[in-house]
Amino acid sequence: MNQFPMTVLGAEALKTELEELKKVKRPQIIAAIADAREHGDLKENAEYHAAREQQGFCEGRIQEIEAKLSNAQIIDVTKMPNNGRVIFGATVTIENVETAEEVTYRIVGDDEADIKKQLISVNSPIARAMIGKEVDDAFTVTTPSSEVEYEIIKVEYI
Repeated sequence: MNQFPMTVLGAEALKTELEELKKVKRPQIIAAIADAREHGDLKENAEYHAAREQQGFCEGRIQEIEAKLSNAQIIDVTKMPNNGRVIFGATVTIENVETAEEVTYRIVGDDEADIKKQLISVNSPIARAMIGKEVDDAFTVTTPSSEVEYEIIKVEYI
């Protein structure tokens, strides 16, 4: 089984969701099914069928999270010496060479990526272009409309 990288925060978020599903959602769904059963005929019982469907989604998500966690290679960059190199988990500030606009991204696993929170997947074109580079290195990202050149301003392991 292939391991895939995940940050400590990403793993904690999945563990929290798993806990919620197992200790809160699952018992709520079981109670809803039991309650719906008491209403008699199950063929015509919409509440029962809705609760069973919810149960299927919940159990599926529990299995999915457990599989992700079992295959995760959790990487804690805060415990690594910062040699200024861009690696998985690093927080990188880059500057668009043409516009001088600065942006900061954290390189995370696929499941953790959220561009609104400046979390980009290690497999995204911009992250792939940055990996292995150091402060003051320039790199180019090919976008559908053009090529954009960036310079690495700061690399943090936070």
